[in-house]
Amino acid sequence: MLLRPAGGTYPGMKSTGGKSSRSQGRDQAVAGVTVSLRELVRLRAAAHGIVTAGFARPLSPQAGVHRSAYRGRGLEFDEVRVYQPGDDVRTIDWRVTARRGKPHTKLFREERDRPVLLLVDLNPGMFFGTRVQFKSALASRLAAIISWAAVMGGDRAGGVVTDGEEIRMVPPRSRQSGPLGLFHAICALQPAGPGEPVPGRLDASIASLHEMSRSGSLVILLSDFHELGPAGASRIRSIARRNDVVACFIHDTLEKNAPPPGVYRFGTPRRKVTVDTSAPGVAEVWSGEFENRRRSLRNITRGLAVTWLDFATHVDAARAVRLGFAPLWRAA
Repeated sequence: MLLRPAGGTYPGMKSTGGKSSRSQGRDQAVAGVTVSLRELVRLRAAAHGIVTAGFARPLSPQAGVHRSAYRGRGLEFDEVRVYQPGDDVRTIDWRVTARRGKPHTKLFREERDRPVLLLVDLNPGMFFGTRVQFKSALASRLAAIISWAAVMGGDRAGGVVTDGEEIRMVPPRSRQSGPLGLFHAICALQPAGPGEPVPGRLDASIASLHEMSRSGSLVILLSDFHELGPAGASRIRSIARRNDVVACFIHDTLEKNAPPPGVYRFGTPRRKVTVDTSAPGVAEVWSGEFENRRRSLRNITRGLAVTWLDFATHVDAARAVRLGFAPLWRAA
């Protein structure tokens, strides 16, 4: 459902055909409601500061910042072990050899770029917000900043964008080709109107992400997870067993806390909903349902290396990435 943004006026978006309204969104945007290609490209400036704070600088324009599982004569010292036939004699560590009385050789670990794969969920249920921006707009901006930060840090960016019905897969690429591929998909598939979530509809997109991911990737899920089903949850667990996963739970303040006691009417001109929050216990039940849902989502990957981050629609996307993601990348 669509709510009137707090402190503003009703945006007045008309429910028109999907192709015409989406094509307009590529170049034009309604502040807080939709995003444009131009805005997503300009968010590169916001990502630059995050790269400086959160990423290690690559040793060369083609070198990534993450250690590879492949060992050889690379750029980063890994360990010393007993010399074996066939080892390069140039890598013999003479100090360790003299100290231990047996030939020892140095091993190095090559630095390689790391695929950063994003799932951007833009189902019609994400066309919702009461503070600053809609959930779909926040997901799009987070995706833009993260993908820019990834390629500026020497990695490749790509992923899957879905509107609940159509799925677009963007292979991970370096430099600006990766982010731009995601941006075109986001602008084409961003919702043009509200709709009811369909449980289980997100599962096909997660399956596509699972197909695209390779061991050692960084996988970032941007969704409210209203359309996540059992099959999708199982796929997330499978992805997390061989990749680092960050699940970004996007929500609106009204989903978490009921408004003050009273009778409220909201929605679109064609569809209005009346909610009465004056009855005793409504606020507690309202908040309890949200917390139960969030807890169940976190339990999906209990025991696996999955980081859960909460992002509310009133936050600034650049600041949210800086505070939420930079420590994770520093530790990568």
